[in-house]
Amino acid sequence: RGLKNSVFETHTKDTIRKHINSKIYGLMIPVPGEMDCYLKKDQAFNFFEIEHYFGYDFLSQNDIIENTEIPDIYKIKDSKKKNFSNKVLLKHFYGLTYWDIPKDYLCPPIPGRADYIHHVADLLSSCNGNIIPRSSSIRVLDVGVGANCIYPILGNKEYYWSFVGSEIDPIAVASANKIVELNNFPPGSIDIRRQQNPENIFAGILQPNEVFEFTMCNPPFHSSPDQADAGTRRKWKNLGIKKEEKMALNFGGQTNELWYHGGEEAFVKKMITESSGYAQQIFWFTTLVSKQSHLQSFYKELKDVNAVEVRTIEMAQGQKKSRFVAWTFLGEKNRNEWRLKRWDIR
Repeated sequence: RGLKNSVFETHTKDTIRKHINSKIYGLMIPVPGEMDCYLKKDQAFNFFEIEHYFGYDFLSQNDIIENTEIPDIYKIKDSKKKNFSNKVLLKHFYGLTYWDIPKDYLCPPIPGRADYIHHVADLLSSCNGNIIPRSSSIRVLDVGVGANCIYPILGNKEYYWSFVGSEIDPIAVASANKIVELNNFPPGSIDIRRQQNPENIFAGILQPNEVFEFTMCNPPFHSSPDQADAGTRRKWKNLGIKKEEKMALNFGGQTNELWYHGGEEAFVKKMITESSGYAQQIFWFTTLVSKQSHLQSFYKELKDVNAVEVRTIEMAQGQKKSRFVAWTFLGEKNRNEWRLKRWDIR
């Protein structure tokens, strides 16, 4: 399905095809005649689709495979395909023994999420003599932690940071807690808190006198369910997916993960307004910004709340470009006092 003419073009006749817009190649390997017993009746061409690079035990233990009508041949379950690469990455690079999310919840691409974590680490290092503070004393607030709990996982495993994850969806809260409980995280290093009032971002989560080195957020992008649906359809079109195939591709995402009245712009402006009430409790506020055209309205809002410093950090993963905005209400003197008091400087 991924080698459609609308997506891939011929590079080497009958053997290699290249993605039209990227340096991604597909290698077609003909099935030897003596192996034709493994071909399905409904296959149009005499080619195998190679999709198994992991041992049977690993695939079976993670309930990823199911049998086919061909003896000793199995396939990846459709319901598991979107989580498969994340499971492998988290197991191999971060040592997780369990990671899963409920059906139809947002399945994040790990490299992009890790990019945000590493760039925020660089932001902290810029205030610390170019040394990244790696300690459980570094506390992070993840606004909208989601069922996947991905930022606390990456931040704790990479830098030993402690996290509080806020979330309005009780199913997502339960999923994130399960991930924390079934993996070897230090006690108290990840705390998932339910936001009872969906109109609040920080209120109801931050406790009096509680401090954080920074906040993170991947805000809802769309302004309505219809806009979210249109965005998914554009993805289908760009990937060359036909109408009858659409149900097989699930990008995931619940209402609160995908849209907010007024979209990303309204959500982030509300966050900026609320942040001024916690000016002395958080070193850096940060949020991802998907739409570059929103930046000017955010800068204006930040000026209105008297942010002391604002930074926009550009990021890139392949052809995908993104950014996050960071702001603080602490002057240089206050930042240095905070750092000396709280950070485990070595």
